[in-house]
Amino acid sequence: MKENWQKITESSSLHDHLEQMSTRELLEAINEEDKKVALAVEEVIPAIEIFVAACYDRFKDGGRLFYLGAGTSGRLGVVDASEIPPTFGYPHDRVIGLIAGGDGAIRKAVEFAEDDKELGWLNLEEYGVNEMDAVVGIASSGTTPYVLGAILKCRENNVLTAGITNNPDSPLAKSVEHPLVAEVGPEFVTGSTRMKGGTSQKLILNMISTSLMIKMGRVQGNKMIHMQLSNNKLVDRAVKMLMSSLGISRQESERLIDRHGSVHDAIQAYRSA
Repeated sequence: MKENWQKITESSSLHDHLEQMSTRELLEAINEEDKKVALAVEEVIPAIEIFVAACYDRFKDGGRLFYLGAGTSGRLGVVDASEIPPTFGYPHDRVIGLIAGGDGAIRKAVEFAEDDKELGWLNLEEYGVNEMDAVVGIASSGTTPYVLGAILKCRENNVLTAGITNNPDSPLAKSVEHPLVAEVGPEFVTGSTRMKGGTSQKLILNMISTSLMIKMGRVQGNKMIHMQLSNNKLVDRAVKMLMSSLGISRQESERLIDRHGSVHDAIQAYRSA
């Protein structure tokens, strides 16, 4: 029996005859739609707050955060997870992004991978997912089998679950403990959820991971004191952070960075000297 819910992500665009628009008209119309995204995400903040608190309770005791998605949704999860080590100096195996079809699907779509309802759970099992962990299913439609199958198995195994979607009352929103539903409305190009849907997912993922890392002590003031110093730009940023935080010269800051390798360790060493 067909469920009585509206898949907004497949609703017809509010704009038509796109091929007849000038470049300027296209850009302005896309921007007009994009302005709606942040407002839609704002409505979800109370739900995100509750999920982050529940996730933090597990994470601080060694639990992990998994992102699970297909296509654009999966890629966005992988991107957010991959930024945790360089930005916050946190181990790569604490925030993990999984995409239907494996890492090759990051660049090239793997046909029908998202339709396998068993695969998501199998991918999680490879990491030994357990009740200490949290899994965020990401699916703009809220109907992706790869995500839904994994979420249902997570629920059976007492794994904390959240779902980022753009369709209220979707199967994903109903299946997870923490539905994070950003109602962004129809896409500019009908059904192209890499646009507003994807943007809303990116914003929510930013909120989850950044607030979690701050709560884990990976930021001091407003500075990324644990960032990996993997290029000259970041080394220069670190040197300036030390100069500002400690009131010391550039030469002394450079010496501390060379010796200790991170802003956090340099500050600790300087203050304990």
